[in-house]
Amino acid sequence: MVRNFSKKLYTMLLDAIPSSVLLINEDMSIISANRYFIEKSQRSLSTTIGYRLEDVFPAIILENLKITSQIRQVFKNNKATDGQKMTYRAPGLPLRTFYYTILPFKWEGNVESVMLLMIDVTDQVRLSEEVRRVERQLASVVDSASDIVLSTDTDAKILTWNPAAEKVFGYTYNEANGKSFFDYITDYNGKEIKKVFNKTKTGTKSQMIECSVITKRGIDIQVSWVISPMKNDFSRTIGIVAVGRDLTEQRKLEMQIRQSQKLTALGVMAGGIAHEIRNPLAIASSSAQFLLEEKIKPEFRKECAKKIHTAIHRASFIIENLLKFARAPIKTDMEKVNLLSLIHETLSLISNQAKIQKIDMRSHFLDEVIIISGNTTLLQQMFMNLFLNAINAMPDGGNLIITEKRMGSEVLVSIEDTGRGIPKAQIEKIFDPFYTTSPVGKGTGLGLSICYSIAKQHFGSIEVDSVPDKGTIFIVRLPTL
Repeated sequence: MVRNFSKKLYTMLLDAIPSSVLLINEDMSIISANRYFIEKSQRSLSTTIGYRLEDVFPAIILENLKITSQIRQVFKNNKATDGQKMTYRAPGLPLRTFYYTILPFKWEGNVESVMLLMIDVTDQVRLSEEVRRVERQLASVVDSASDIVLSTDTDAKILTWNPAAEKVFGYTYNEANGKSFFDYITDYNGKEIKKVFNKTKTGTKSQMIECSVITKRGIDIQVSWVISPMKNDFSRTIGIVAVGRDLTEQRKLEMQIRQSQKLTALGVMAGGIAHEIRNPLAIASSSAQFLLEEKIKPEFRKECAKKIHTAIHRASFIIENLLKFARAPIKTDMEKVNLLSLIHETLSLISNQAKIQKIDMRSHFLDEVIIISGNTTLLQQMFMNLFLNAINAMPDGGNLIITEKRMGSEVLVSIEDTGRGIPKAQIEKIFDPFYTTSPVGKGTGLGLSICYSIAKQHFGSIEVDSVPDKGTIFIVRLPTL
């Protein structure tokens, strides 16, 4: 009874093992095989138990691996073999990979049989090969990348350093390995990038920053960085990955584009100057020719002199506005300015003209006092130009609405009219110098350019939105104190 129970228990344990187990006697006959072996080898117990090892295993495996001689050695020495690799293909099945070992099976100190234990590691081998393939592919991508790719531990000690990093910094991996990443950052950017590192260590998102690095030759290079946390399986940050792009060529390209834009603007301005000054010069020239004649009536002489004076004044006005646009004073007489008082004062200067043109002026101002830093004269000039533009856009009358609104650390002043509006094709050009939609002789095309320049000088901006035949709204954004 006990013997039968032990036999059943032994069989149950063998069948529960997820590995192939064969019990072999000294005659090389199989005396026991578990369920896993039977299933994987696609054999039956009747064609396995009692059969010799060479009847069950292909001869090529037994010869190449010398399993038979190893089994005899275990019988002789009473000592298990070390684990070894074996590949085996059962009929109709793909190639499998096993690690096998041979163990002595003793009874009362004698080796009665040996156990051949075969562990199927096919999936693990395939997985490890796939992992190695991915690792090689990833390493190839990193090594061939034109961007800097490096990794550090949580203390910013460099762990990896790709060829692009070697090229930019001038240091080999062996020279950089174990050094602090911060050693290669310029002093004036050190605090900022340390803050980014600390924020990345405690967060889950990537951080972006531009900062200068110091090369081996002592040259500062501007680099755009993306700093990302490197996590383990437990979502714990174990390091930092930094991907950087050398901005040297990009900055050169941007400079070339800006230079091209300057030359284009210069051409537009030159054409505008020639067009605007030619008319008053022609009037002054023709009037001067009349004055050279001897027989000329006093009244006509006076009229010619007046035309010359007016033409010269017109040309002077154009040049003055051009100089204001080109050389607006930078940080000149910057002071605390009460924005509401300044707008009220500017509106009072145009109120009479608004009444004449039947313009209804409305205003919506904040109850609080808004203080900004600026040049009173320049700011008044900017708002004056915007108010007059709105009035001139409504020759048949309309509404001029001025609204003040606070948004965070900025104040927004909107100037809205119900005039003819600006076509979509023109709205992108209205801030260009000498671009105007006014009739010939009525505008220089510098007003909005000067306004834009003044807003930028005060660290602000001007936005515009317009619907033809319905009106236009200009929004001035200025930082508050």
